[in-house]
Amino acid sequence: MEQLGKVVLDLRPGAGNPRNSEGAFLDLTDGRILFVYSRFTGDSPDDNAEACIATRFSSDQGATWSDDEIIATPGEHEAINVMSVSLLRMANGDAGLFYLIRKGWHDQRLHLRRSTDEGRTWGEPVCCVTGPGNYDTHNDRIIRLSSGRLINPTSYHKMIGEGTNDWASLDMKGTVYFFLSDDDGATWRQAATSGAIPGFRSASGLHEPGVVELTNGVLWSWSRTDMGRQYEMFSWDGGETWTTPAPSPFTSPLSPLSMKRIPQNGELMAVWNPVPQYQTRKLERHSWGRTPLVGAFSPDEGKTWERFFAVEREEDRGGCCYTAIHFTGDVLLLGYCAGEPEDGTCLTRLKIRRIELAELLAVSNV
Repeated sequence: MEQLGKVVLDLRPGAGNPRNSEGAFLDLTDGRILFVYSRFTGDSPDDNAEACIATRFSSDQGATWSDDEIIATPGEHEAINVMSVSLLRMANGDAGLFYLIRKGWHDQRLHLRRSTDEGRTWGEPVCCVTGPGNYDTHNDRIIRLSSGRLINPTSYHKMIGEGTNDWASLDMKGTVYFFLSDDDGATWRQAATSGAIPGFRSASGLHEPGVVELTNGVLWSWSRTDMGRQYEMFSWDGGETWTTPAPSPFTSPLSPLSMKRIPQNGELMAVWNPVPQYQTRKLERHSWGRTPLVGAFSPDEGKTWERFFAVEREEDRGGCCYTAIHFTGDVLLLGYCAGEPEDGTCLTRLKIRRIELAELLAVSNV
């Protein structure tokens, strides 16, 4: 596969900054692009370590980026950390910033803050989940349907111990829930149905769901699993009820998939790690099997996928995941976690890759 574009930002971990990860993009009204991501501080890159929300700006369609500005810290929320951001233009024109506020494994929920001045200041947080619990919404996941409804797809993990910040107290088997807002994020309610993998063979259950709206109004959701594939669910009523989860066309290790529609031609584009961790495959330990990172296009609303291209190649010896997809002007921006052998894990380094749309749309089946 041909590798497209070039890396225009490579945020490596360093002393006092052990991890940079999970971002999202938004076009601003003055022509700039806002990029927001999780910036970890202290000594640990673990999900339950200290992290804040940082921003960078670009005035040249993502070719160059400003320095960090910190816009949210765990201290102001009396939390352990804040991370996993999404950005969305709100119906009244505000910029909407979504992120997890983690007070412990017993209480991790997505919140929405709004900006009336294009990201210079942010209002008070509104919780996007109806009650306490460990609800894991990952980056670049919040979508607005053609009806105007907002959807927060999330995976719920119950507590199995007393330690609120102890990994052993968290049940890693996830159940998918969907939270809906019909008033532009002011209030949220839980959808009528949830989703779990039938049977007992999966230890992971469903993790880190995403949603896309198809042209016929059907909603398509997917989740990462330990079953060698992403699992999919469908809704015919705007996210109120969902089908039973089943294997999707996407082979995958326990790693997230991202998908959006290309504005220029209406096709769907997905980015994911397509090869499972089969027994004879030798992998760098730090990659977690999340290699290569590839993209593909669907001209028929996800029935078939074609014209594959490489974002990051397996021979580069890195693992990559948690891709934010953003089409702006005549370029595609991809922001994703990465890791090379010296990083020790595929979560600590953040890259932004810039691809000219002319190059992207010229990918063939050859």
